[in-house]
Amino acid sequence: MAIERVEAVWRDLRFYVAKPKRWMGSVRRVLAAKANQSSNSIEGYNISTEDAIAALQGAAEPTESDWEDWQANLGYRRAMTYVLQLANDGDFRYTSDLMRSLHFMMTEHSLEANPGLWRPGPIWVQDSLTGDVVYEAPDRDVMPGLVDELMVNLSVDDGDSHPLVRAAMAHLNLVLIHPFSDGNGRMSRCLQSLVLVRRGVLARELCSIEEYLGQPQNQQRYYQALAAVAQGHWTPSHSAQTWVRYCLEAHYIQALSVLRRVREAERVWGLLEEIAEQHGLPPRSMDALYDASIGLKVRNASYRANVAESLGPISAQTATSDLGEMVKAGLLVQHGAKRGTYYLASEGLRDRAVAIRGRRSPITADQLFVPAPEASNALPRQPARFETAPPAN
Repeated sequence: MAIERVEAVWRDLRFYVAKPKRWMGSVRRVLAAKANQSSNSIEGYNISTEDAIAALQGAAEPTESDWEDWQANLGYRRAMTYVLQLANDGDFRYTSDLMRSLHFMMTEHSLEANPGLWRPGPIWVQDSLTGDVVYEAPDRDVMPGLVDELMVNLSVDDGDSHPLVRAAMAHLNLVLIHPFSDGNGRMSRCLQSLVLVRRGVLARELCSIEEYLGQPQNQQRYYQALAAVAQGHWTPSHSAQTWVRYCLEAHYIQALSVLRRVREAERVWGLLEEIAEQHGLPPRSMDALYDASIGLKVRNASYRANVAESLGPISAQTATSDLGEMVKAGLLVQHGAKRGTYYLASEGLRDRAVAIRGRRSPITADQLFVPAPEASNALPRQPARFETAPPAN
């Protein structure tokens, strides 16, 4: 059954999370950055992975991204940081005020979004290519009540609903209620992650499907799954089975992708440790070598931030010296000058890392719903609805 297959991959991931290994921190940092980066890219706010990581680490400004895109990413980071703070809060409650607060954190940079406020009137979704209205949200006068009802139902400890289904339905309900002038998609994905981390599934960067949804080849299916349930306007009697199936498929593929990257990172890190030792490089150099090996640009500031997370702070001068030694060893190649300086993996280092990872085959969800959903507990026994009460499993 689909849910059991997702959980089986998560069990393998928990084994790695339990290991106090430094390389796992590097993997989780990149995964968290990609989740934020991807969720914003769906709404047209695009920044580099390096800037997404820098945003997580509190950088004051981007190195290569537009200011508006950077601000949108910072806002999403603030909201998600708060979500992670709430994961183990003993006094936690789902409330409309919480949704408005998260929305303010997320959209504070854009007054047109009415940060922290409900939308002032009607709202609809248009096809960006044709201009056709593809979805009309519920009336403004009933919308606050629908959000309240959703929050009440999320607060009920429904032991019959699996967290994956509850999270998917929370996402669906909020995006179709469409309570905000802007940021409804980001808020819905944020709520989905909140439901999962509150249920103790896994750390958000390991169980989120935001990276999967943000990939260009998947975005159209994301919209199609929502449209298949919505059918143009708020109608709670429609079945949400298409949407739940899509989310389970996304979770399965993303979980397998994360597990593959974690296993690859373990092997590559071992290789890099051998290389660093051969060249007499300090252990802290591993942070730069690993990022470079996966294709990221390494900068003095990002290197210092990464080392500070794992081993403690170092000075800019020490970082410059370390990076220079890695260049002399033929492991990194310097590009740019002065504040624009960055480093990439040398061809030799890149080729060795690629060889260690091996050839990747596409990850698919083939046979995920075998036996057929009608005979499986992977989906609600009764057709799921997108009303505010999550469906029974």
